Amino acid sequence: MASLTATGLLDDFSLEMTGKDIPNLREAAHAIPPGTRINVTFLGNEDLPMRVEASKAVADLGFVPVPHISARRLKSERELREFLDALQQVDATKHVFVVGGDPATPEGPYEDSLSVIRTGILHDYGVAEVGVGGYPEGHPDISDDDLWYHLSAKVSALAEQNLDQVVLTQFAFDAQRVSEWVSEVRDRGIESVIRIGTPGPAGIKRLLGYARRFGVGTSAGIVKKYGFSLTNLVGTAGPDRFVRDLTDQAGEPESPETLKTHFYTFGGLLATAEWTQKFTARK
Repeated sequence: MASLTATGLLDDFSLEMTGKDIPNLREAAHAIPPGTRINVTFLGNEDLPMRVEASKAVADLGFVPVPHISARRLKSERELREFLDALQQVDATKHVFVVGGDPATPEGPYEDSLSVIRTGILHDYGVAEVGVGGYPEGHPDISDDDLWYHLSAKVSALAEQNLDQVVLTQFAFDAQRVSEWVSEVRDRGIESVIRIGTPGPAGIKRLLGYARRFGVGTSAGIVKKYGFSLTNLVGTAGPDRFVRDLTDQAGEPESPETLKTHFYTFGGLLATAEWTQKFTARK
């Protein structure tokens, strides 16, 4: 098994886009390695056809679509099946990511991602691998005990259905905390591939705004761990330091086969793809 390096952590990285990002994806396509997984989010202000169209665009450009399924936004089992059927028609159901979603009150019968997984419906539409969420820095509305319970339960339910699993984390800034969390995942007997979420190059103000929204650390903690200054919020910050620090701190048995990177691009698909090219070229 190869040891983990900074460039190795970027092997087979994945990206994220919304249903509205098709033009951005086409602009960035030349800089993204063929076969890259590209997650298509399930936002409340986008409808099912938009998500299907985006997933089709990902496949048509030679990448691997990973459409999101937001449990609490689904109004019925029928809507879930319609979405999966439409995705299957464009060959976009092999990989999916199932998440609880933002609404405080579920819009239908599914209160969380585990509820969707336990239906057994995913298998009916050709799903082979399911991504589930991980939260190295916790969740503002869910206790750590509940997070660990649900992660273990989701991985177990998927294994019982003979579906592969990937743990994809909320974006993080603290490499030490992420490394500790990865170790705890392994200590709990979860051997799934882990994709560590981190922001691609983005404006500093935007990064701090998203961090506050999702309860990821404090501004002071982000500055310390991610390597920029609160006195200079004009400009862009990239994940260079985070990637290097995580490589230094992630120990055995992690390798490029078990620990990978997922970039939250905030619409900056081209900037993120070009950053990975430059970062790996410097090594």
